[in-house]
Amino acid sequence: MNLSGTVWKRHRYWLEPVTFSVGMLILATTIALPDWLQPGSGMQFKNPWFLLGLLAVPLVIAAGVRSQKRSGRLVHPLARVLGQQRRGWRTWLLPVSAGLRTLVIALVVIALARPQDSTELASVEMKGIDIVLTMDLSGSMASPDIPPSRMDASKEVVLDFIQRRKNDRIGAVVFAENAYTLCPLTLDYSVLSQMIAELQLGVIDDRATAIGNALGVSINRLRKADAKSKTIILLTDGTSNAGNVSPEQAIEFARTLGIRIYTILVGRNENSSAINPDLLISMAKKTGGAFFTAVDKRELISSFHTILDALEQSKIEDHGVTYAEVFGRYLFWALLLGILDLILTVVVMRRTP
Repeated sequence: MNLSGTVWKRHRYWLEPVTFSVGMLILATTIALPDWLQPGSGMQFKNPWFLLGLLAVPLVIAAGVRSQKRSGRLVHPLARVLGQQRRGWRTWLLPVSAGLRTLVIALVVIALARPQDSTELASVEMKGIDIVLTMDLSGSMASPDIPPSRMDASKEVVLDFIQRRKNDRIGAVVFAENAYTLCPLTLDYSVLSQMIAELQLGVIDDRATAIGNALGVSINRLRKADAKSKTIILLTDGTSNAGNVSPEQAIEFARTLGIRIYTILVGRNENSSAINPDLLISMAKKTGGAFFTAVDKRELISSFHTILDALEQSKIEDHGVTYAEVFGRYLFWALLLGILDLILTVVVMRRTP
């Protein structure tokens, strides 16, 4: 007597669906989980312990099938004869339905484990960098050695720089004999651009250059900012010869707050007594920024493009690996397969008492 065959025939109503569901579950986990859990794959689970719920999926399916078998019975005088008839084609769909339910429950369990993907950075709204543009409005910025003038050429390049930024808060400080905030940190680039475009020399006393004060005001704009990257871009054509804050003091404040200073010396500056490149070099070096000279518009543009690249690299370093939540895709497929199983059960495999 073939005992195993007898047991299979007696219990195949629920053994077949459960066996099929277990096979589907093993296949899915064999294909997917090793790739997800492999170092460097870009996938991780925020709540990995939920994955243990996958072990209970076959038990849930078995309980559901057995309860369905017991749910409705009809005493019939020919029940023994009917039980010996060949199975109808719909009964072969029982494992398919069980398999669909297996996948639905498994997908929900995976979604609860909160899968995250580091390769979908584009879908993550990343924090930007806080940037203060610190612009020299001293009288020497009217020099035409960078046509039409140092000031106008600087404004044009700065406006192009603003348009190239995304997700960065940008502010502006202007200075000559003293320093003032032109625009606080903002994401409204149109307002900021308009204010810079309308800048004119002479709006503040332009007989001296207070670089220390300019940095002090710029640092104050960034002091309470919560961005991980804070940057000052200083454009000037001279040396510091005014103000009540020394550039050296400002440099120490910037270092303490983790603010990088990029300095650009604008113009040919043939009068060496009017400039102090060593001061600008020291500012950049001590704060982790960079120093540039721009004797023409091409070099001015190149300086800003180099700063752009440095800021992007800084953003990547500060944020490290950023993971996007991707559990939604698993819930979507769970819903789709659940609807398919519902149609299969209610329409194709409809039962009568």
